[in-house]
This record gives sequence, C-alpha cells and structure tokens, in this order.
Amino acid sequence: MTAAPSAGHAGRADARRNRELVLRTAMRMFAAEGLGVPLGRIAQRAGVGPATVYRHFPSKDVLVEAVFAEHIEGLVAAADRWAARAAPGDALFGFLLEVIEKSAGRQHVCDALTADQGWPRAVLTAAAQRFREALERLLYDAKQAGAIRADVQADDLSALAVGGIALRSAHRNRARGTRLVRLLLDGLRIPAVTKNEMFRDISSVPRHETTAPKHCVECGSRLRVRATGRPPRYCGPACRQRAHRRRRVASTASALT
Repeated sequence: MTAAPSAGHAGRADARRNRELVLRTAMRMFAAEGLGVPLGRIAQRAGVGPATVYRHFPSKDVLVEAVFAEHIEGLVAAADRWAARAAPGDALFGFLLEVIEKSAGRQHVCDALTADQGWPRAVLTAAAQRFREALERLLYDAKQAGAIRADVQADDLSALAVGGIALRSAHRNRARGTRLVRLLLDGLRIPAVTKNEMFRDISSVPRHETTAPKHCVECGSRLRVRATGRPPRYCGPACRQRAHRRRRVASTASALT
C-alpha cells in the first residue's frame, strides 16, 4: 500500500499553490490596473484570505519584487527554449521579440521600478543577472554564426528591447505594432550587401569602348567591337600578317642605322 501524504507535506503543497495563485493574480492586476491595487483586493480576486497574502508577501514592495522577478525568470526559461530549438540568429531575434511581446503589458511595474531609488533588491537583482547571462549567450552564438552585427553589445539589445516594449505598448493595432518591432530588430542583422557602391549596368556597354580602336590599323576598315576579350586591332588575319612584316622590317632597319 502507498502511504498517505503526511499533513505537513500536504500543508506545504497548499502553501506553494496559494503563493503561486497570489503571484499570478497580482501579476494580472498590476498589469491591468497599476500598482495601486490594495493587497486585500488581490486576496479577494485570488480567492484566499488577506492573512495568506501577508504570510507570503509581508508588504506591497515584496509582492511587486516577486512579480517582476517571476516575469524575468520566465524570460530566462524562454531564452533556453529558443537556444535549444532554433539556429543562433533565429534564437536571438525570436527571444527578443518574445521579450517585447510578453513585457508590453507590464509598463506599470517597469515605471515603478525605475522611479523608486530603492530598487533593485536581492531577489530582483539575481533574476536580472540570470537574464543578462542568457542574453549574452544568445548574442555570442549569433555573432559566431554571423547572424548579427559584430559591434552589437548586450546593453544595446536591452535598450532596444525597452524601446520595442514602448513602441509595442503605444500602438493601438497589435499586428502593426509587432511589425514595427520586427523592423526595429531587423536593423541588427548583417546586411546582405556589404559594399555601398553605385550600381552600374555594363551589360550593354562594350568592355573596351573608350580605349579600343574602331577601325583596322592596317587597312582602315571598321571593326566589330566585342564585349569581352582583348579589343581587336585588325579586321582579319591578312592585315595582321602585313602589319607584323612591316614591324619586322622597321625593326631590322632601325638596328642597321
């Protein structure tokens, strides 16, 4: 027979479920209404008593930190998934797009952390460090694969992600907002053409148009100019032979004088 779970084990499992329930509820309410939501309303929406909330999160600041750290840990897990299932370049750009999409509705929390000089705290600092390490790994792999510009740094990607979140959040049409974010990220890719040169169509211009003679130097007949190869100087073999004999005679006469 299988032993029934002890009361202590069941109690710990219930406590973990309650903490997770409060955390998820707070995450949704903060995103929708801002950080002014009282803990009592969060407890009511989660279906638990206020004492349960305070047992896990003694203050609003502790709950806000836990919500944001949980979000960041989810992004770290997303980075690992992208690295495992996609080519390096696709993994990096897919991850950045996911970061922007998942963070677009959490501007209230971001603003609070920016405004409060008491941040970051220990839990949030540790989560942020894991995020940076995951981002740097994806960036390194993408550079090794030649999928991203060599001068891009992790701080650049973080700044672009913040800008992408603001762009995505401000656009009324989600599809168009996502399209603009993709255009923003595409600027990081290595361009297919590396030389910035004017295009010149030479298909209809003879290769030796400016330097080749237009008439046979021996008989004066008009020559047919070819687009490739050495430019012709004679109209045919006969003129070529006559010119060769003339040069040989002139060379001999010069040597005798």
